[in-house]
Amino acid sequence: MEKINRLIEKIKSEPPQTEDLAFLLAVEDKTEMQKIFDSADQVRREYCGDGILVRGIIEYTNYCRNRCLYCGLNKNNESIERYRLGKNEILESAEIIHKCGVKTAVLQGGEDPEISPDFIAEIVSEIKTRFGLAVTLSSGEWEREVYKLWKDAGADRYLLKIETTDKKLYEKYHPEMSFKNRLRCLEDLIDLGYQAGSGSLVGLKGQTPEILAKDILFFNRYGFDMLGMGLFIPHKQTELRSEKIGSLDMTLKMLALTRIVTKNTHLPATTATASFSDRDRRLDALRAGANVIMPNFTPGDVKKLYEIYPGKKCLTEEGVSPVDTVRQLADKTGRFVDLSYGHTLKWEYQQ
Repeated sequence: MEKINRLIEKIKSEPPQTEDLAFLLAVEDKTEMQKIFDSADQVRREYCGDGILVRGIIEYTNYCRNRCLYCGLNKNNESIERYRLGKNEILESAEIIHKCGVKTAVLQGGEDPEISPDFIAEIVSEIKTRFGLAVTLSSGEWEREVYKLWKDAGADRYLLKIETTDKKLYEKYHPEMSFKNRLRCLEDLIDLGYQAGSGSLVGLKGQTPEILAKDILFFNRYGFDMLGMGLFIPHKQTELRSEKIGSLDMTLKMLALTRIVTKNTHLPATTATASFSDRDRRLDALRAGANVIMPNFTPGDVKKLYEIYPGKKCLTEEGVSPVDTVRQLADKTGRFVDLSYGHTLKWEYQQ
């Protein structure tokens, strides 16, 4: 335990080293893991406070032009029932988010070739004008001009997960896609003034603690405003159907160490952790450094069709306010629901 304590204090106060992070990621002793989680929770409290931010997700299309090997939305999946929401359906969902007191709408979708950038820009503008919400987009890879169009329309944030910073692994799991272009997209988003987000998919075959450690260094170097740690869950309609599920412990260690290193980055307790077992493991994530929950406001008739991975829990149950659901989680962790806009803390930290 003495070495664990020493390394945690080291990465808190000094530029982190790959070997130190890899050592901590490889820890399997439950007591030592708990020390990492408790340290992350302390950093979260110091830099982010005790509020749990709420973002409302609208999954507006499950069409996608890509064939990422882990994703159930991949274009080769002929078993999935496809949908795309119309303008009025998206705005109705945004209105529900607004009426619940939530101040951020997250528009998430596959890279749908039939949805024009102008359509997204129009939606963003109307959400901003009618409801005064912050808007996060999670719509994949586009040219800089498209990102600028959406930023000019009022988009505040953009989430584009790197999934893995190992170039060979990235291109193995993203056929016909380029690691270089992914980096270009992220750099364009930052340059255009978005509050930019990224993240890892934990549990891909071939990942090592050293590779995951380099992910954390990458996140710290780019200074992302938000980061998501996803758990790999194999989908039967993908080429990775026979692979084993990722480790929740490793996912939580990634979350915790990312919190310790990046200090005030917004980190969600992701839906995948809620889908891992019968118990809602978002509580574990909230106790390991997370400070964001993202309930699902996609219309009920299509919500289950946005199946990136199987068994996804739909976090807005019929007749139950998503804010009340988050409040129950907050009560269990001794924290409170924060219904502010929850903009990046990086700007404040730099002033």
